[in-house]
Amino acid sequence: MEWLGTPLWAWGAFFLVIFALLAFDLGILHKKDKEIGVSESLWLSAGYITVASIFGAGVWYTLGHEDGLNFFTGFFVEKSLSLDNVFVISLIFTAFAIPRVYQHRVLFWGILGVIVMRGIMIGIGAALIAKFHWVLYIFGAFLVVTGIRMVFAKDHERPIENHPLVKYLKRHIRISDKLHGHSFTVCIPDSKTGRVVWHATPLLLALVLIECADLVFAVDSVPAVFAITQDPFIVYTSNIFAVLGLRALYFALAAVIHRFAYLKYALAAVLVFIGGKIFYAEFVDKVPALLSLGVTFGLLAAGIIVSMIKTKGQAA
Repeated sequence: MEWLGTPLWAWGAFFLVIFALLAFDLGILHKKDKEIGVSESLWLSAGYITVASIFGAGVWYTLGHEDGLNFFTGFFVEKSLSLDNVFVISLIFTAFAIPRVYQHRVLFWGILGVIVMRGIMIGIGAALIAKFHWVLYIFGAFLVVTGIRMVFAKDHERPIENHPLVKYLKRHIRISDKLHGHSFTVCIPDSKTGRVVWHATPLLLALVLIECADLVFAVDSVPAVFAITQDPFIVYTSNIFAVLGLRALYFALAAVIHRFAYLKYALAAVLVFIGGKIFYAEFVDKVPALLSLGVTFGLLAAGIIVSMIKTKGQAA
């Protein structure tokens, strides 16, 4: 039996691995609130990358080498595009003064939202491509334009407190003015009526904003992986594994994200390459999956190396 062109057992194996990882993370490693240091963050990330690599090898062995190559290409692209998300998450935590001891809790529950939202977006994208093939050209053009705009875009920091979503939530939801442990909601007296009512805490506000930020970033990343392969299974699994690993790596990356200043040019080149690949494959010839992976990895590696050299010795 198949679902979206992939055997049901493959989907089952994927969800089993993901929920086992989440259960191990929250139920054993982080059963109690604690601050995650750089060393633990790196080990966690290495663990997630190892599991993702084993899963990718399984895809290669059971579904074919092309699917395996596409999985790793999508994984690298999604992981790299999500680096900007680390910067935004750091801004959100700083704006609401979320202590490091509670940050993992927010990121963990945010993953559940990512699993659902990415699934919906990828499902819609796959349905559109299956019914209207020309949608793929829109994705390709969008990626090329996004890549070009990324080169010329200026870095700017918009105060989180002034974001329209934050203002809307504060107008329509009762929000406590301070944290209450690791709780997302709390029953406290209303400041106007004195009645004890439910309030959201700054922790919940941070979670909502992080989910919205991920939704915005997914608008770029999901079409990018669809440009690599139109197989919903490969698109979804590579997305989720990349996001899982990046959330684990957050605590190590947050302090050095400024060192990746030149990575955006590599990402721009990757987006243009992937978007252009759609048109090349349609009107000239199909681009080999191995070549696609090699070019993607080479561009990203070059961006990281140049960033590390150019920003050596710079303070955050």
